[in-house]
Amino acid sequence: MNSKWCTVLLITLGLLSGQLSFAQQTFEKVLTVEELFSLVKKNHPTLKTNQTDIAIANQNVAIAKNQLLPQINTSLQATYLGDVNIIDKDFSTSTRVGMPHFGNRFSVDATQLIWKGNAVRNGIKTQTLREQLATLSYELSEQNIKLLVLSYYLDLYKLNNQEDVYRNNIDLAVKRLANINKFYAQGMVTRNDVIRGELQISNLQLAFQTLKNDQDILNKQLTVALGLDENFKIVPSSDLLPDSTAILSKSQYQELAKNHPSLLLAQKTIDTYDVSSKIIKSEMLPSLSVFAGNNLQRPITTANPIVDMYSNSWNVGLSLNFSIDALYKSPKRMQLNTLEKGRAINQANEVYQNIDISLNKAFIKYNEAITQNKTLKVNTNLTAENYRIMESKYNNQLAILLDLIDASNSKIDSELELANSEINTIFAYYKLLREAGTL
Repeated sequence: MNSKWCTVLLITLGLLSGQLSFAQQTFEKVLTVEELFSLVKKNHPTLKTNQTDIAIANQNVAIAKNQLLPQINTSLQATYLGDVNIIDKDFSTSTRVGMPHFGNRFSVDATQLIWKGNAVRNGIKTQTLREQLATLSYELSEQNIKLLVLSYYLDLYKLNNQEDVYRNNIDLAVKRLANINKFYAQGMVTRNDVIRGELQISNLQLAFQTLKNDQDILNKQLTVALGLDENFKIVPSSDLLPDSTAILSKSQYQELAKNHPSLLLAQKTIDTYDVSSKIIKSEMLPSLSVFAGNNLQRPITTANPIVDMYSNSWNVGLSLNFSIDALYKSPKRMQLNTLEKGRAINQANEVYQNIDISLNKAFIKYNEAITQNKTLKVNTNLTAENYRIMESKYNNQLAILLDLIDASNSKIDSELELANSEINTIFAYYKLLREAGTL
């Protein structure tokens, strides 16, 4: 009996272990840069907020257009009329006059603004400009967030490359330690050489573990930013280097930067002050409206005696209104609007200058990254050759272990710098696109 229950328990534990293992399983997902940007646009929480701002701006345009439609009011009233007391002027006597007690009234009124200096249309234009500002703000946020998420993505790619470097050098260090142990067993080297070899492996393994932890941290940041399940292990695509034919000249990037979202945003802000100026001016002009109404009322209280019948009346006409106080209030608002527009113009000039400076820096840094990458390729080949020579000398007892470890460390450093340089070149290219406003 006990054996039976033990068997059941073992099977149950095995099934639970399998389920837990499946639950913790991670799935690799290879992402290209295009797929990365697509997921950013679709799932990034900040961009979702910006998309809501655009929807709100769209709705405000629709609301502003309602001002072109006539205002129509209708009312229905039901009343109870009490009897009337007619009292002498000296309040000495009074006479009660009976009234029809039930009364009702139905009215319809309509008003249509004909002219007020295009105030309504300028109001619609203001909301349309705000809609455009929301769209440009979204585009600017999109480009900034794309570059931010791309930096996580490329850092992860960089760590993956470094992982290969560390794996290869750990394997080399293990093989080297095996040779050192053989030499030590033969009495050809001292215990210090063995300790140095073991210490280097220990340091490499520690650096490798730190690298793996950094990979997990970056993977979590990316899955959150892209709206992916945290069990996904993101693997950057190996095809990241930009096509050399896609690289433009500096003047071409400067031409593209004229449509940078930041610059267009500043220019649209200036346009809003131009429209605000027109709205303020329209407040100092008269407004002309047409109105019409129809009134159905019972009883007729204007007759004597009161008549319990319906009276129907209608009216139509023009209304001309003018706000006199606008003559001395609006000029101050106009002056404030002029000052704010001047500030917006200065800000636009500053934005243009900053874009030009940032674009110039990004273009220089991109070319610098290409030059640095070429130099590091040569350095990597040289350090690899130096390590091969020192290893041969050490194996033939023509060099000490310290020289070999120094050559090994130089080789590792150059390989890591080269791996980082390739990613830095890619990032510099996409940063150049961001500064030109085309990312």
